Order: sequence, then C-alpha cells, then structure tokens
Amino acid sequence: DWVDAFKIWEGGLGIWGAIALGALGAWIACRRYEVSFLTFADAVVPGILVAQAIGRWGNWFNNEIYGPATDLPWGLEIHEWDSGAGRAAVDAAGDPIVLGTFHPTFLYESLFLLALAVLLLVLDRRVRFAPGQVMALYIAGYPVGRIVIESIRTDAANTILGLRVNIWTSVVVFVLGVVLYITLGRRAVRSKETNVSDGENSTLTR
Repeated sequence: DWVDAFKIWEGGLGIWGAIALGALGAWIACRRYEVSFLTFADAVVPGILVAQAIGRWGNWFNNEIYGPATDLPWGLEIHEWDSGAGRAAVDAAGDPIVLGTFHPTFLYESLFLLALAVLLLVLDRRVRFAPGQVMALYIAGYPVGRIVIESIRTDAANTILGLRVNIWTSVVVFVLGVVLYITLGRRAVRSKETNVSDGENSTLTR
C-alpha cells in the first residue's frame, strides 16, 4: 500500500527521504541565517557520503541486504533469523543456523560512497565549479552506484515493470542531478556575463 511510505513510525525513512527532508531542513536554516544554501550543500556533500558509508554497516549488524551466493573471501555469512528472539535461530545443538555465504552488497555500496567522496574532493580542488555543482554531482553520482548494487541484491523488494523501485528512483534522481548540474553551470555563466556587461556600461558612463 503506497500510503505505508508515509508511516515513518513503522520503520523510518529510506535514504531518499532522509536526504530530501534533510536538505529541506538545511535550506530553511540557511535562509534563516542568511547563508548560501548552494555553497553550504557543496561543503557538506563529502561528509554526507562518508556518513552514508558508515550507515551502510548497519546492514551487516542486521543480517540483511546481500546479493547472490559466493565463495569469495569477503563473502557475508548469513544466518537464519529468529525475529521473535531477536537473534539468529539455532539448531538442536545450540549452534546458529547458517543459510549460506553471499555477496555483501552493503560493503560494495559503502566502498563506492567513500570513493565518490574522495573523487568529489579531488575534483573540487581541480575544477572551478559553479555554486551547487558539487551537490549536483553527488545527486547524479550516488544513483549510478546504487543502480549497480540494486541489480545484484536478492532481498525482497517492490518492482515496477520487473525492476526494483529503487532502480527507478535512482534513474529519476540521476536525471535530476544532471539537469541541476547543467542549469547551475548556465546560470553561473549568465551571471558572469551580466556582471561583465554592467562593468563595461559603468566604465562608459564614467
């Protein structure tokens, strides 16, 4: 039921809602204290990525969000979960029941987030971005990794036309990030041209 998405008391927000509402709160605070929201967003994006990377490790503690079976050394051992007891189910001998070893998709996403944070920091030192463009790169960059991760996850999820909802969401957010990046760049160019024109007119007037 789509209305369940708004029942935050039954599980909380996903990352999409958390970032969106967090951005709204930051925008309100920036307006109140007369701080440029775009400049603020550019500054906090790397930290947000690191925070997301750390947060993903909660999936390890929760014994959740993994991919197909694997025999790779970094495979994640998943146990049968006893939700009533709040721990792994055990066999007659009292040993945890292991379902198998699977790809740790949360780990892959965590590493991707850290790499993206480093990449944006490096680019910001080498490229003269318009205000807000680093934020736009984050908005467009995160979904790229998320699409790959979602494609190998095996946990149950709602689907649309055979694809997980998070993949569709990632595509929409990616497009939003690209459009925002282009729009902010063009706005900065127009602003610069206007300032140059005003300066020339001022010189002629004098």
